[in-house]
Amino acid sequence: MTPRPAFHLAIPVDDLARAREFYGGVLGLAEGRSAEHWVDWDFHGHQVVTHVVAGARAEAGRNPVDGHDVPVPHFGLVLAVDDFHVLADKLRAAGTDFVIEPYQRFAGEPGEQWTMFLHDPAGNALEFKAFKDESQLFAK
Repeated sequence: MTPRPAFHLAIPVDDLARAREFYGGVLGLAEGRSAEHWVDWDFHGHQVVTHVVAGARAEAGRNPVDGHDVPVPHFGLVLAVDDFHVLADKLRAAGTDFVIEPYQRFAGEPGEQWTMFLHDPAGNALEFKAFKDESQLFAK
């Protein structure tokens, strides 16, 4: 039994090979079950499924946060600080075009964290973050 429930998220992609390169290659996620038009990914114990869907998609919008335009919707993970920086370096090495470059928020305050935003090859927005103290995940 896991300490927390795992989430399941299905997202659209337009090219399964590019999704495999990004989720498997760049992010290093293990591939689970798959078929001709979908792939399950082990998103650090959570199930993200990339489904091939024809046609272009767009963000619903953007929300201003800390002077940045945050893409909405988005999904991602809360990582350990060291893991966050390892992933940021890996994404930079892969030539990732960040929507919002990795930066630190709330330095010295409750909820101090690092965050970054990017798109996968199909345009799905992802956020990865890391808290100095993960117990402050919901700190006000």
